[in-house]
Amino acid sequence: MDSQVHGNHTAVKEFILLGLTDDPVLRIVLFMIILCIYLVTISGNLSTIILIRISSQLHHPMYFFLSHLASADIGYSSSVTPNMLVNFLVERNTISYPGCAIQLGSAAFFGTAESFLLAAMAYDRFVAICQPLLYSTKMSTQVCVQLLLVAYTGGFLNASSFIFSFFSLFFCGPNRINHFFCDFTPLIELSCSDASIPTAVPSFTAGSIVVVTLFVIAISYIYILITILKMRSTEGRHKAFSTCTSHLTVVTLFYGTITFIYVMPKSSYSTDQNKVVSVFYMVVIPMLNPLIYSLRNKEIKGALKKELHKNIFSSDICYFCRIS
Repeated sequence: MDSQVHGNHTAVKEFILLGLTDDPVLRIVLFMIILCIYLVTISGNLSTIILIRISSQLHHPMYFFLSHLASADIGYSSSVTPNMLVNFLVERNTISYPGCAIQLGSAAFFGTAESFLLAAMAYDRFVAICQPLLYSTKMSTQVCVQLLLVAYTGGFLNASSFIFSFFSLFFCGPNRINHFFCDFTPLIELSCSDASIPTAVPSFTAGSIVVVTLFVIAISYIYILITILKMRSTEGRHKAFSTCTSHLTVVTLFYGTITFIYVMPKSSYSTDQNKVVSVFYMVVIPMLNPLIYSLRNKEIKGALKKELHKNIFSSDICYFCRIS
């Protein structure tokens, strides 16, 4: 164990990640599956960002937030997935002390930013459906930028609380983390020092963020539902609700898994279940988000068809120009 002397104790300088499994065959299978998922995550979210940037019909607040949600998904998945892929192929899955702090902080930053962005998107839908005449004022460029700053500031503050709490802990061994990344809960279990205050601070900040963002989302959709039920036109109801289905699906997946991990009593599920759910919300959900929006959102499908048609048409013109 790589370590250094600290007073009468030996301070840990690296951690061993036990990962998902010890079975060498299953490790290769999981490596191939998660590598494919990660490649789809990167390509899908990058395609979403590029499409929103180049398509003029998607230059609206909802898609402005969606492009940043795609960026957060890339960062969220990248904070753990590349290291996990490497660990499938090596015999000793180690991560340095600073590397563990960086992984913990980056996961907290992008996860928190995603929570705030989902809340901002819910507020955007509330204004669009419940107060359409005030939409251009309440969702101006300045307001969108301010909401974005709140999302990234919240992410920075929450990540800082986790990093400071991590560095306030003392690790003297053992250094084996029963997880595939540096999650805070298994790190607390390895600490040799009093973890009451370091545990309370990030728990309070993360819990507050989940409660506040989920409250904004819930209130927004309560008003949206009331407004939709008051509509006389069936077509109007369907159109209003269809603009929310993609976002509602993403919110349900994201907050559902977070609730399972952080709200349910620890005695009610095993460490292996924790790992599986963590894989789902840190690796699988970032892949699903662009697929959900591209399959269920008519404007994105329309913009994609338009851009593809434009590129194919321009390619044909260039081809005929060359042969003529």
